[in-house]
Amino acid sequence: MKIGIPKEIKQHEFRVGLIPAHAELYVREGHTVFVEKSAGLASGFTDDDYIAAIS
Repeated sequence: MKIGIPKEIKQHEFRVGLIPAHAELYVREGHTVFVEKSAGLASGFTDDDYIAAIS
């Protein structure tokens, strides 16, 4: 399955659809996870956090 995590576009919205730890679990199960640049910044997750989790 392909899973995409978009960056939130609404103002004052700080949630992200999937945290890096859960993205890692999906990848371990054989799924492909795509993360839009800066998708987790408002929630405190950097692009490097996602790269480390899904690489």
